[in-house]
Amino acid sequence: MPQETIQVLDVVLRESPSWNYVTVSRSFFSTTFGHRGDIGEGLECWRGYYQSLRPTQMGLSLNIDISATSFFKPVTVIQFVQEFLNLRDASRPLNDRDRVKIKKALRGVRVETNHQQDQIRRYKITGITPIPMSQLIFPVDERGTRMTVVQYFMERYNYRLQYTSWPCLQSGSDSRPVYLPMEACKIVEGQRYSKKLNDKQVTNILRATCQRPQQREQSIREMVLHNKYAEDKFAQEFGIKVCSDLVSVPARVLPPPMLRYHESGKEKTCAPSVGQWNMINKKMINGGTIDKWACITFSRMRPEEVHRFCCDLVQMCNATGMSFCPRPVLDIRTATPNNIENALRDVYRRTAEIEKGKPLQLLIVILPEVSGSYGKIKKVCETDLGIVSQCCLPRHASRPNKQYLENVALKINVKAGGRNTVLDRAFVRNGIPFVSEVPTIIFGADVTHPPPGEDSASSIAAVVASMDWPEITKYRGLVSAQPHRQEIIEDLFSVIKDPQRGITVNGGMIRELLIAFRRRTGRRPERIIFYRDGVSEGQFSHVLLHEMDAIRKACASLEEGYLPPVTFVVVQKRHHTRLFPEVHGRREMTDKSGNILPGTVVDLMICHPTEFDFYLCSHAGIQGTSRPTHYHVLYDENHFTADALQSLTNNLCYTYARCTRAVSVVPPAYYAHLAAFRARYYVEGESSDGGSTPGSSGQAAVAREGPVEVRQLPNIKENVKDVMFYC
Repeated sequence: MPQETIQVLDVVLRESPSWNYVTVSRSFFSTTFGHRGDIGEGLECWRGYYQSLRPTQMGLSLNIDISATSFFKPVTVIQFVQEFLNLRDASRPLNDRDRVKIKKALRGVRVETNHQQDQIRRYKITGITPIPMSQLIFPVDERGTRMTVVQYFMERYNYRLQYTSWPCLQSGSDSRPVYLPMEACKIVEGQRYSKKLNDKQVTNILRATCQRPQQREQSIREMVLHNKYAEDKFAQEFGIKVCSDLVSVPARVLPPPMLRYHESGKEKTCAPSVGQWNMINKKMINGGTIDKWACITFSRMRPEEVHRFCCDLVQMCNATGMSFCPRPVLDIRTATPNNIENALRDVYRRTAEIEKGKPLQLLIVILPEVSGSYGKIKKVCETDLGIVSQCCLPRHASRPNKQYLENVALKINVKAGGRNTVLDRAFVRNGIPFVSEVPTIIFGADVTHPPPGEDSASSIAAVVASMDWPEITKYRGLVSAQPHRQEIIEDLFSVIKDPQRGITVNGGMIRELLIAFRRRTGRRPERIIFYRDGVSEGQFSHVLLHEMDAIRKACASLEEGYLPPVTFVVVQKRHHTRLFPEVHGRREMTDKSGNILPGTVVDLMICHPTEFDFYLCSHAGIQGTSRPTHYHVLYDENHFTADALQSLTNNLCYTYARCTRAVSVVPPAYYAHLAAFRARYYVEGESSDGGSTPGSSGQAAVAREGPVEVRQLPNIKENVKDVMFYC
């Protein structure tokens, strides 16, 4: 592609808006685009639009979508701190934890001072003083006269400072700091908050921006008219004309696959309707067996409520096809949330004594009412004790409805090594094109990065692979830590020198999964399909080069000349292409939410001019406007037809274990995301600053020089790895 030429034209179209609006990456934001909503803790959301010039099959296209993001409210720093820390009493000193939080939030933010009437000066915050303002002394003149900040402000500006027990903001360098009292500073308008939002803020921003397809399409149309491309002087100068209408594209709706359930149920097969179905009259195709289980509660639920919940859950598991012993190995244990680790070890020890070393198959955990314990429970169970666990929130467990119990049963079954459903065509000879013909392994891979501002936390790579053929529903998951924000998965294949034996040993996640597939199925994979999530366009060739090479080497290390053909597909959810039904409100064109139908596939006009890619909306919308997933085939040695790969991908979306709905992303990629997200909890517990978000390790307060050493993840116990524990 003539990338530079396209970039030049893109820059031309960005010139006008970048003078008038706040630019964030490829989007523009302004308070003129409508209501700015308070999203809590000192932040507000601004509206704007995304714009990108893209080469497509029909020539150059302008991709436009409405967007929203978080900005600092232009308020005094005192007000920001009170809102950010949720403080009622501003007279009490800030503790160390609060100081670190404020330092992280405000580092790099521009403020203007308001203590001198005639002049406003701007500063960039570099830190926060370790001591309160009342104790802060600094040299005032060349002779070394020292004065407190409070005295200085009184004498120099006749300004009486009130919040003397709070620290000062610091600007400038550590060697020549400028101290700024918080009350004398106001945050400059138009600064984006780039760090991770908490759950409440995310909910608020979604509530403010969530629009049904018809409204969103209207908003996009209005935004395009508002931008007045025809009057853009720069566009005119370069002879660029922009058509102000949306483009109409042809699409197909792929049929849903038939699903197979157990012979003993009333309904042995099921035809999903508009992307969903249910478990009524059906039994799981392979029900797992749980003979040895226990339950522990960290909540304030009454013992009889917990007992009733366990009975209801066991009954649901048995009704849907599992074999679940009604009696636990131990009586239900109750423990306090501040004693999680010991309580879990105690359950493990007691069951081991009773069962003479036979492992516990499942631990049902009722979580505390206050959030924040889930990660610790999973880490202890999966990496220390080797227990498969199912966590439940007390608000659901105390009043469980049938749908909730059914969903939990689906999760428990795959954690017990069972299968919930299978594609009906999997049992027909050559029923699934390409996959049924020869033993095929399907991989999913993802890398999750720490949130912005966490400068020292590792990125986490996860790879899952199907372990059953021809069914393709069970996936084994592996995780690995790697350097901060590194996109390429490092541990796909590795060669390690063993100093004791003086030889080199082959390893890595792909190799381990290929060996596990052969152990489970007795066959070696003759075809590999690799769905790779989390790659941006700029990284395509880089990732393909390294990761294809790793797949090749992993195969060759198992057997000389073993080179199964590989199809390498990048899965992208984070893009701004939106598909709307041509006529809103027509039942045959939309689902209940007004979105395009599940199974809608587009591979003409708006896709890449020369490469193999398509947009697939495999799920039914629930809220807002559905985002189709973009699948881009970077390498294809299996010579898939477009139709075969689109159908396979769509069909796989109906095999996701955790619900009876078609999901929006192909399950192997979804599972890899879940596994990576789970592993984030393993490293997190050790250094959390008490923030409510995964991945908020407190080490980031220290500025590091050079690369940070990657802390390896604790090993997941083998018995946990054998099942889909990340579900």
